[in-house]
Amino acid sequence: MERQVLLSEPEEAAALYRGLSRQPALSAACLGPEVTTQYGGQYRTVHTGVCAKGNWLATGLLSRESPSGTMKAVLRKAGGTGPGEEKQFLEVWEKNRKLKSFNLSALEKHGPVYEDDCFGCLSWSHSETHLLYVAEKKRPKAESFFQTKALDVSASDDEIARLKKPDQAIKGDQFVFYEDWGENMVSKSIPVLCVLDVESGNISVLEGVPENVSPGQAFWAPGDAGVVFVGWWHEPFRLGIRFCTNRRSALYYVDLIGGKCELLSDDSLAVSSPRLSPDQCRIVYLQYPSLIPHHQCSQLCLYDWYTKVTSVVVDVVPRQLGENFSGIYCSLLPLGCWSADSQRVVFDSAQRSRQDLFAVDTQVGTVTSLTAGGSGGSWKLLTIDQDLMVAQFSTPSLPPTLKVGFLPSAGKEQSVLWVSLEEAEPIPDIHWGIRVLQPPPEQENVQYAGLDFEAILLQPGSPPDKTQVPMVVMPHGGPHSSFVTAWMLFPAMLCKMGFAVLLVNYRGSTGFGQDSILSLPGNVGHQDVKDVQFAVEQVLQEEHFDASHVALMGGSHGGFISCHLIGQYPETYRACVARNPVINIASMLGSTDIPDWCVVEAGFPFSSDCLPDLSVWAEMLDKSPIRYIPQVKTPLLLMLGQEDRRVPFKQGMEYYRALKTRNVPVRLLLYPKSTHALSEVEVESDSFMNAVLWLRTHLGS
Repeated sequence: MERQVLLSEPEEAAALYRGLSRQPALSAACLGPEVTTQYGGQYRTVHTGVCAKGNWLATGLLSRESPSGTMKAVLRKAGGTGPGEEKQFLEVWEKNRKLKSFNLSALEKHGPVYEDDCFGCLSWSHSETHLLYVAEKKRPKAESFFQTKALDVSASDDEIARLKKPDQAIKGDQFVFYEDWGENMVSKSIPVLCVLDVESGNISVLEGVPENVSPGQAFWAPGDAGVVFVGWWHEPFRLGIRFCTNRRSALYYVDLIGGKCELLSDDSLAVSSPRLSPDQCRIVYLQYPSLIPHHQCSQLCLYDWYTKVTSVVVDVVPRQLGENFSGIYCSLLPLGCWSADSQRVVFDSAQRSRQDLFAVDTQVGTVTSLTAGGSGGSWKLLTIDQDLMVAQFSTPSLPPTLKVGFLPSAGKEQSVLWVSLEEAEPIPDIHWGIRVLQPPPEQENVQYAGLDFEAILLQPGSPPDKTQVPMVVMPHGGPHSSFVTAWMLFPAMLCKMGFAVLLVNYRGSTGFGQDSILSLPGNVGHQDVKDVQFAVEQVLQEEHFDASHVALMGGSHGGFISCHLIGQYPETYRACVARNPVINIASMLGSTDIPDWCVVEAGFPFSSDCLPDLSVWAEMLDKSPIRYIPQVKTPLLLMLGQEDRRVPFKQGMEYYRALKTRNVPVRLLLYPKSTHALSEVEVESDSFMNAVLWLRTHLGS
C-alpha cells in the first residue's frame, strides 16, 4: 500500500501557519462603568487586550481604570530602540479625551517603569488623585577615570564650581555590575515604589521599604494612608524570578506619613498577587509553603485588615481524591477576582489536564467549580467586576472565545449562564481526548505510590488508514507545569498536517496534587522519561498509529526529556526537535539564572552558599541526556536562543558537538536575539517551518 502524503509543500505549510496564527489570544480585559440608556436600559462595555502574532492591540504597556470607572491611566512608550532613546509616558484619559500626559523619562525621578507581571503594577488611589507604580531605581551617572570636561576660561568662579561638582558623575563606575532578575527581566535590578500626583505631576519615590527586599505587585491600602506590596529577598544575590513562584517573599505595608514598614505575612515562605476586597477590609493572596520546586500547589490566604488576623482559606492538596478539587496552581490571581459582596474569590487553575474556573467562599473555605460538566475545554478568568465575569474558553480544536456570565449567589455557583461575545470557529478535522495512565508496578515511586498521570491526544479526523498516521510526542517544560485542553498553535498545526500529537503530563506536572509534584525532584531523567515512553507505547498499542514513524518535539525540560528519550530508546524515534533543551545539569549550574533548579531537581537541598562536591556533580551528570550520547542515532534539530538566560545556548552547543563527532545527523538553528521561549514573531514562524521540514525529511512521506 502506498503511504499517504502526510505533509504539504512548504508553501502550504506556511499558508496554514499564517491562517492559524491569526487567531487572537486574549491577554486582559476590563469592564467599563455602567451606562443607562435613554430608555432606562443598562449596559457595560468590555475592553480587551488582544494579541495576534506580531500585533499588540492593547491600549499600552500598562493600563488601569480608576475606581469609579470615569478615568483610565495608560503607560505608553515612544522613541527609538537604542539605549536611552526610548521614552515612557503616563497618560490619564477620560472617555476618549486625554486629560494629562507625563513624560516620566524627562522627569528623571527613576529609571524605566516595570511593565511585567512579576513586579509591575499600576494602581489608582481610592481618592483617584494619585497613581502608584514600580520603576527601576535611578542609577548614579558614571564615567571613565580619563573623562575630561573643557572649562570655559571666561566663566565665573561660581560657574566653574558648579561644573566641578562631584555629584555630576562617579568616575570609574561605568562598568559596575548590576544583578538582574534573570530570564526576560535583564533590565530589572532594583525596583522602587513610585507615586505620581495626578494634579501637580510631582513624583515621589517611597521610602521605608526594607533594604533586603525588592518591592512589587503594590496597591493602595484602605484609606490611602499607605501602600501594600510584595517584597522579594535579593540577598545574598538575585535568582531568576520568571515562572519561579518559590522565591522567598512576604507581604508588607509601608505607612506614607511615618515611613514605617510592617510585615504582614510569614517571611520564610513565598507569596504572590495580593488583592484587596471591594469593601477594603480583607486581602487575599497566594502563599507557597515550600521554597523547593519552582512551581507547586499553593495556599489561598486571607489577611483581615482590621483584626490583623491571617487565615488559610484553601490549603495545599496532597493528591486529588476522585473528582474532587486537586488544588490551586495559578501563579497569579486575576487583578479583579473578588465578588461584589467581598465574600468570594474567583480564579482559574489547572485540574489535571483541564483548566477550570472556581469560586472560593472565604468565610467557610468551600471551593466550587464554575465550569464543571462542560465540554472538556479550558477556561481563563480575565476579570470579575460587580459579579460580572469575563472569561476566555478554548479547546485544542477551538481557538479562544470571549465569554461573560454573572456569578450566581453563594451556594448556586454551578448555575452560571455563559454568553459568548465573540464566537470562534472550530478548526475542522482535529479530534482530541484525554488519556489516563497508570505507571506499571516496576515504575512506581516508592515514596509517592499510586500516582497516575495523563496525556492529551490530538489526531486528524477520519484518516483513510490509521496505521499510516505518524505521531509527534511533546513533553512539556518546567518540569512543574502542564498541558491543558486549551488552544495550542503548534499541536493544532501539526494535527492539520496529518500528525497525531501526544501531549504528556508526566508525574511531576501541576494540577495533580502536591504529591505528584514532589515525586519528581531527584528522579528527573528517569521517572519523567519512563512516563513519556510508557504513554507512547500505550497509545501506539491502542490507536494503531504508525509505530515506525514517531517523532519528538520539546522545549526546556521538555527538550531534556526528548534528548533523554532518543538516548534511552533510540529505536522508537525517527526524528527529534529540541528547543533550548537542558543537556548537562552539572555544566548548567554555573551559568543559568536558576542554579537552584539544577540542585533541587537532581535531588539535593539548595542553599545560596552551597558548593557541590564530586558526588553531587556526578549525580547531576548521571541524570543528564549527555550521558546517553553513545546510543543516540535519531536525527536532531536544535533550536537555541542566544539570549536565553534560563537554559544558556551553550547547553545545546555541547550536545551539538557531541553528536557531530559521532556523525549523528544534527542541524542547529541559533537565533541571535531570542530568549528562552523562542516566541518572537520571526523566530516562532521560522522555527515552525524548519520543524515541519525536518519532520518531513526524516519521517518521509
